[in-house]
Amino acid sequence: MEKKSQDFSIKEAKRLANTQEGKQLMALLQQKDKGQLEQAMAQAAAGNYKEAGATLQSLLASPEAQQLIQQLGGKHG
Repeated sequence: MEKKSQDFSIKEAKRLANTQEGKQLMALLQQKDKGQLEQAMAQAAAGNYKEAGATLQSLLASPEAQQLIQQLGGKHG
C-alpha cells in the first residue's frame, strides 16, 4: 500500500536527510537556489506543506535532483 504524503513523518525526513543521497540532494538544492530552499523550509515549518512543495517543485525538477530522489526511494524508501 502506498503511503500518503501526510504519513511522511519528520523522523523519516531526518533519516533520509542523513543518507549520502539526502546530503547530496540538500547540497544540490542549496547550490541551485538557497533562498528558495530556505523559503520552502520556512513554509514547511509553519505547516504550509502545499506551498512548500510548490516552492520546491522547480528545484526538484532538475535531472540531478530526480536521480537522487530515485536513489533515495530505491535504497532507503
